[in-house]
Amino acid sequence: MTAAALVNELMEARDEKRLLRRQRQLAKVKLLIIDELGFVPLSKTGAELLFELISQRYEQGSTLITSNLPFEEWTETFGTERLTGALLDRLTHHVNILEMNGESYRLNQSRAQRRVQ
Repeated sequence: MTAAALVNELMEARDEKRLLRRQRQLAKVKLLIIDELGFVPLSKTGAELLFELISQRYEQGSTLITSNLPFEEWTETFGTERLTGALLDRLTHHVNILEMNGESYRLNQSRAQRRVQ
C-alpha cells in the first residue's frame, strides 16, 4: 500500500483504539510493501506511527519501500533529522538497496502509444 494510505490506516486505528491490534497484524506480515514514500509529507503523529511499525518489524519481517527521494531528502517527509536517522538506521541494516535511474516507463508507454495511433 502507499505510505500515505498506511499512515492513514494507522491513525484511524489509533483513533478507534485498535492500534495495537493493527500493529501486531502488520508486524506479522512476511513482506510489507510501502509504496511512494515521500510523495506526501507525513504529520508528526503519522511519521511516529510509521517509525514505530518499522521498528516493530526490524529483523522480524521483510519490508520493501519505494521512493523517488534520496535518503538525504527523507527528513522533509519525516519532519526531524533524529526520527529520520533512527528510521534509516533500522531500514539500512541487513538491506539490499536498488537504485533505478532512468526514464519513466509510464511516459515511455504513452509515447509509444501515440506513435502507433
